[in-house]
Amino acid sequence: MKMRLLGQSGLKVSELCLGTMTFGTETAIGSEEDECRRVFDAYLEAGGNFIDTANIYTFGTSERMLGRFIAGQRASLVIATKYAMNTDLKNPNSGGNSRKALREAVEGSLARLGTDYIDLLWVHAWDAWTPLEETLRGLDDLVRAGKVLYTGFSNVPAWVVARAQTLAECRDWSRLVALQLHYSLIERNVERELLPCAAALGMTVTAWSPLAGGVLSGKYPQDPAARTGQEGRLTNTGWGNLFLRDRNLAIAETVRAEAARLGRSSSSVAIRWLMERGVIPILGARNALQLRDLLTATQFTLDADATAALDAAGQIDLGYPRSLLEGPMGPRMLHGDRVGEIVGR
Repeated sequence: MKMRLLGQSGLKVSELCLGTMTFGTETAIGSEEDECRRVFDAYLEAGGNFIDTANIYTFGTSERMLGRFIAGQRASLVIATKYAMNTDLKNPNSGGNSRKALREAVEGSLARLGTDYIDLLWVHAWDAWTPLEETLRGLDDLVRAGKVLYTGFSNVPAWVVARAQTLAECRDWSRLVALQLHYSLIERNVERELLPCAAALGMTVTAWSPLAGGVLSGKYPQDPAARTGQEGRLTNTGWGNLFLRDRNLAIAETVRAEAARLGRSSSSVAIRWLMERGVIPILGARNALQLRDLLTATQFTLDADATAALDAAGQIDLGYPRSLLEGPMGPRMLHGDRVGEIVGR
């Protein structure tokens, strides 16, 4: 597995990240510890070092389990966790982006992980009720204290990212190095604003749910009658209504067709498409067999025909203002008839 620098930092992470939402049986998508250990070991054997968890995953079991797995090899791994989601519905201060929620979450994660520092702390979701300055200063304090090394945002509007990075630069606070976004061949809305924002600000993008809840694996036939009884797990996670749509199943069929032509699995092709866009997919697997299939995405590249077919299958309208600025008339309106002769564009 190749390594990449994470954003504008010196931190080196693998080109595929291991997600651990499946670590623990407290939810419908999880696995027992023995199988999770096999998943963890298979990822490390493939050369991976970048592991993602969260304080809310399987009600803390994911972090505790991961803490047992990393014992004795902590220094060689990059551990990312998250805060912001509510962990006690009766306590409004157990979630959100406040300094109090941040402190409680980080101290809890450190204890569960059995470590004295977190490599990358994600703000799990933007909280419009907390001043951005409060969140950024709280994150910077943790970095200065050595409890957190790097920070990033997830599930956030592009304008918040731009403002946060600008505030951090102007006030000499720690810059954000990465974004974790919902991105796949089925969910491409981040291409409108968030991906250009990340590129302009030097931030790496990691993608959660790169297989769209498993739809891109090809396991769900387009014919509703043919998939009767197959939808239970996806529906139990709450994602059924989001992912099991005619458009999405048609995209999955295109992936299946291209995968068959290339002699690859649908899952690996969908993962490879993200990798070739400069994104780090976060791999979630219930067992080691599933993970090893996903890891094969490092072993091939998409040819031009596959890239064109996949790009077209899930393509979205980028909308205004990009439709104006990047359309056929935009550059000419700004730079005149000789725009095609301008070098260095």
